[in-house]
Amino acid sequence: MKVIGFAGYSGAGKTALVEALVMLMKQRGLRVSVIKHAHHDFDVDREGKDSWRHRKAGAYEVLLASDRRMALMREYEQPAQPSVHDMLAQLDPSVDWVLVEGFKHGELPKIEVWRRQQDRLDKGKSLEPLFAQDSRVLAVATDAAHDLPQAPVQPVLDLNQPQLVLQWLLAHSDSLQYKN
Repeated sequence: MKVIGFAGYSGAGKTALVEALVMLMKQRGLRVSVIKHAHHDFDVDREGKDSWRHRKAGAYEVLLASDRRMALMREYEQPAQPSVHDMLAQLDPSVDWVLVEGFKHGELPKIEVWRRQQDRLDKGKSLEPLFAQDSRVLAVATDAAHDLPQAPVQPVLDLNQPQLVLQWLLAHSDSLQYKN
């Protein structure tokens, strides 16, 4: 499987880009999995449903399965920070691609997603790009290359043209083969 991360600040457009890439890859007949980094407490099942009731009763893991999908929920007994590699190990290894959203500082090759920053300052501080300090950033996808705080040495991809981002990924797919 080939693995690429999409990192950037909140609101930069990571989810929209990953969503578009999943659809484009699926149209090409590729099997794609996604790992999404979530912050703190989140829920995937609804209150009152059987899976929710089992989890709330104290089950360590609840696996839901039907003829259409499977979902595994695990409650950590103590706060835990599983690595992206731990999560990759949980996936079906026969997929063609895994797109990883988030994990800004994860040890994976990644594309930094960068949007105009003027209206998105982090409590008055300017947001520093990852590409200047992280050698794992292989490209920068942006809607405003001229607004980047500095010119990246990495290729600059048009965030509004996901098909061009996909072309770049396919052209570099050999270097994105995952090795644990």
